[in-house]
Amino acid sequence: MSDPTQRVYDSILDMLSGPENPTPLLRLNRVSPFKHAKVYAKLEWYNPFGAVKDRVAANLLRDAEERGQEFENLVEPTSGNTGMGLAMLSNAKGYKFTATLSLAIPAEKRAALRAFGANLVELSDELCPMPGAPEGAMARATQMGSQSGWHQLNQYKNPANPDAHFRTTGPEIWKQTQGTITHFVAGLGTCGTITGSGRFLKSQNPGIKVLGVHPAEGHDIPGVRSLRQLKLADFFKPEEYDGLVEIDNKEAYALCRRLNQEESVIAGPSSGMALAGAFKLIPDEPGVVAVVIFPDNAFKYTSSFRKHWPELFPAQAAAPVASPASDILNAVQRHAENSPDVISPADTVELVRQGAVLLDVRTVKEYEDGHIEEALNVPLASITEGSAQGLPADRSQTIVTICGIGKRSLSALLLLKAQGYEKVKSSRGGMLLWNEEKHPLKIT
Repeated sequence: MSDPTQRVYDSILDMLSGPENPTPLLRLNRVSPFKHAKVYAKLEWYNPFGAVKDRVAANLLRDAEERGQEFENLVEPTSGNTGMGLAMLSNAKGYKFTATLSLAIPAEKRAALRAFGANLVELSDELCPMPGAPEGAMARATQMGSQSGWHQLNQYKNPANPDAHFRTTGPEIWKQTQGTITHFVAGLGTCGTITGSGRFLKSQNPGIKVLGVHPAEGHDIPGVRSLRQLKLADFFKPEEYDGLVEIDNKEAYALCRRLNQEESVIAGPSSGMALAGAFKLIPDEPGVVAVVIFPDNAFKYTSSFRKHWPELFPAQAAAPVASPASDILNAVQRHAENSPDVISPADTVELVRQGAVLLDVRTVKEYEDGHIEEALNVPLASITEGSAQGLPADRSQTIVTICGIGKRSLSALLLLKAQGYEKVKSSRGGMLLWNEEKHPLKIT
């Protein structure tokens, strides 16, 4: 018989976290700058499949099964951790699982998903699947989930996501702190953790401060979303939170490294981000007891560490060989994203009014579903093949590319420049940001 007090379990499913089988709460003693406030990390990699998202995966499945949903195949858009939980739960329950995800997800996470038995559909999408992006992971999962025998649990819209934390994370923290918690801090992704846990904790004590931490725009921290992205998330409820703060890549990765080296805590980048935000939001006062969610461990982020801490990879850095082609292309695209060639929608409007050619590089179907009237449809695939029709004959003509979320338009920019076009710009954020900022679909 399973006995969590002795850490003896009859089934992997019995290891799922809850008030009687919680993940650890660890006080941080060395990296904290506080004299009075006590800061505790909730170590979520002690969930059976390695991350806080195991809670969500389990509750999504429980909810679907209890509602009598019938399926053999599950599909879910994921930045990695929810997919890992669903893959393993599917193994235990006899389902087949497919993850739709971004190629920007660290390679080690994608490898782990394959090792766990998941089928992967890899797409050119945001680091985290982006709501409203028709070319991305979400749309592909919706399409696949509509097939007979398939089901999409939809962590981004399913109330069972925050409910997972209302049922487990919040009660665990309340019990572990014996009701003394004063501040709860979480990084923001789907926002299930902060919203569900926060609602439970405030139901016990309305005075508890619920605090959210998000990355800067253009961040490189897997699993979390910038404020612009959060505004499209169903479970982002800022009216229920007591504070929000932005943390940049440098702060997040620096504190991640300190956690590993000073606290001996194997935390990943999103943990560093959440803790950096906590240090900015929590007052250093007697009686303060803060709990910060540490979503997962460092072992999934070798690719990210290579990018931010190249000194950890001296053999590769010193090798007298060129970087692999994919690394070079990734670097070119990353630098292009931050160049003056990526312009705002407002600047796009102005250039088109001045005579620039606007190229919509989405597929024909996406274009037909809604586009800017002045835009010519030249799909990225045809530009890649060098067979595009409709490009200006004059290679000094100013061109602005646009797509769904700004990824394909950036690739089109680089391809067009490689083909000799001198003045090419990419419209930041694509049609998603265009519509969000309410720019007209007829410019002139």
